[in-house]
Amino acid sequence: MCVIQRPRRGAAITDRLRFNNRIRAREVRLIDEEGNQVGIVALRDAQQMADERGFDLVEVAPNAVPPVCRIMDYGKFRYEQSKKEREARKHQKQFELKEVRLKPKTDDHDIDVKAKQARKFLLAGDKVKFTLRFRGREIFHPDIGLEMLERMAEDLRDVAVVEQKPLMEGRVLSLLLAPGAKARQQGSKSASPAPKPATNVPAGPVADTKEAEEE
Repeated sequence: MCVIQRPRRGAAITDRLRFNNRIRAREVRLIDEEGNQVGIVALRDAQQMADERGFDLVEVAPNAVPPVCRIMDYGKFRYEQSKKEREARKHQKQFELKEVRLKPKTDDHDIDVKAKQARKFLLAGDKVKFTLRFRGREIFHPDIGLEMLERMAEDLRDVAVVEQKPLMEGRVLSLLLAPGAKARQQGSKSASPAPKPATNVPAGPVADTKEAEEE
């Protein structure tokens, strides 16, 4: 004889779905374990059908009228859901906040170099924070730094969006950019596994990507 053990009424339930004697509706729209529509039945009859077949009665659509319940192996269902969530987190790219440091006296060539480095970060899916520190009497000319950051935002507008406009905190002026639609699309493509290189072609050196910082 198969004995079905159900949770005690006083037990803590943390699951999002109600099942078995946790269901409160008087009648439910029932789906059997094969996915077939049984129709609207009394909750008692639906629970009896689940018990006789050795399964659980799970409320899968509580807001429907009447609620939709399905006969299933609830323990197996929760295990498979947890497994899917773990796999999704496992393959999710971890993004970082990259910092690109500037100075009011940074020349045009160096600004272009910094912009290219920031572009690489953004295309990789990371956010970029430009920081510009004023030293000594440079603090009396914040317009120079503001113009520099606005130029950065303009140069990168095709792959970035401004998440935080230029903000002055003490002697530091900062600008925060986030990946735009083009950068996110590029990042999703790069997340796909790349084809293995041919064995007869020597692999080139791996670039060491670091945060850009003024010497």
